[in-house]
Amino acid sequence: MKTLLLSAFVLIAFAACGQGDKSKRPSPPAQAKETLNSGTTITIDYSQPALKGRTIGQDIEPKDGEVWRTGANEATVFETDKDLKVEGQALPAGKYGLFTLVNGDEWTIIFNKTWKQWGAFGYKEADDALRVKVKAQKNETAAERFTITISKDGKISLMWGDRLVVFTVN
Repeated sequence: MKTLLLSAFVLIAFAACGQGDKSKRPSPPAQAKETLNSGTTITIDYSQPALKGRTIGQDIEPKDGEVWRTGANEATVFETDKDLKVEGQALPAGKYGLFTLVNGDEWTIIFNKTWKQWGAFGYKEADDALRVKVKAQKNETAAERFTITISKDGKISLMWGDRLVVFTVN
């Protein structure tokens, strides 16, 4: 009986936590949104993990060779209201899961058709709409919290620790 009650309590507690205020999470939600000079509006919804003394690639994502949700919690969602080009390659208007795959200084930016999912646990390469490769740079100012920015000229920056990854959309 005690086991049954304990199980019910745990289940209710998890359900209650899942319905709570997302801004109270250790990795709170954030949004980067910009209307580019071309008139295209890009919106990126993600969650911002913090380093908290951890080492990227060892204690915290991204780790070499593993697909990362490009943030925390739910998969990061990249939305464009018009067809565009990412690093010169076509991406139709729509919503995508934004994932990354790190191999040293080379990052693969992945736009996956399955945008509504938790983390990268349901990620399937077969659902990729587009993959582009870019080089990571050294970030002049270390970012304690993972941050995404979009400039009017279409530069999207991923800043995390001492890493800066930039890709271009237009």
